[in-house]
Amino acid sequence: MTLRVGLVGTGAIGRTHIDRINNHLQGARVVACSDINIQFGKSVADKYGLRFFKNGKDMIADEGIDAVVVTTLDPDHEPYVLSAIAAGKYVFCEKPLAPEAEACKRIVDAEISGGKMLVQVGFMRRFDPGYRQLKKLIEDRTYGEPLMLHCAHRNFSSGDNYDTPMEVENSMIHEIDVLRWLLNEDYATAEVVFPKKTKYASAILQDPQIMMLTTKSGVRIDVEAFINCHYGYDIKCEVCCEEGIISLPEPSNAMVRTKAARIIPICTDWSERFVDAYNIEFQEWINACAAGRVDGPNAWDGYAAQVTAKAASRARDTQTIVSITLDDCPTFYQK
Repeated sequence: MTLRVGLVGTGAIGRTHIDRINNHLQGARVVACSDINIQFGKSVADKYGLRFFKNGKDMIADEGIDAVVVTTLDPDHEPYVLSAIAAGKYVFCEKPLAPEAEACKRIVDAEISGGKMLVQVGFMRRFDPGYRQLKKLIEDRTYGEPLMLHCAHRNFSSGDNYDTPMEVENSMIHEIDVLRWLLNEDYATAEVVFPKKTKYASAILQDPQIMMLTTKSGVRIDVEAFINCHYGYDIKCEVCCEEGIISLPEPSNAMVRTKAARIIPICTDWSERFVDAYNIEFQEWINACAAGRVDGPNAWDGYAAQVTAKAASRARDTQTIVSITLDDCPTFYQK
């Protein structure tokens, strides 16, 4: 049976997911969409041959919809995810689960009350083949215990509306989640410091930033976010273990020899760097929905990431080290 998907939020990432599901993956089809911008939403529905709903909650409740994808603006995630839970339908929500930790906790509570896991959060790095290689090597303890991680999140340039808080809560949130997943433990403290500011950063953006996290077992992590690096899109992750160093593989690009130089091109943006991760993420989500389960990052993972991000933001704003308080993961979410 083909999973009938309804998508809320027809912006750029939403349209990309419609194309991905309908033209590149198996087992599902986006059959309906909704957007608060009715005229634009209708144009997207016409382009892809979808039913259009003026009200996203009506679409979620419709009997012709089996599962939901939420790609709206961040503040609108919570009501649509809660509607999907109330309707008993699987829901894929792009990160963040919600922009505030309290909203994420309300989603967690609603899901637990409903008695069934339904929510997956769009932390696509967990599905990247390179990160999965790191995960296996760390879990096998092939090179002993991990002691330190050195990471970087670099982007060519940022838009005019990109501000200082977004560097933690919209960019480094990916590292917050994927590193917690790699190490399989929560964080204890967060700190964010400011190096010298690049001339390419706007008046509302302090760039670059360095976030430092300590896990509960004492692993030390530093993450450099440089959102106006002006050379490409570059993701780094180096895990320093007791008996070896494990590095995230570079994307496979052909070497070019030209003008007395050897050049290996790098990616230009996130959609190019993680296209395989997105495809794997959605195919596995489709497969899990069909099997009646959630395999990917769940609502608790979304909550834990947001608690950590907010602590890092407080650390940034106060220029202090901030303790991270997170309850033990409920048995409901333990796999």
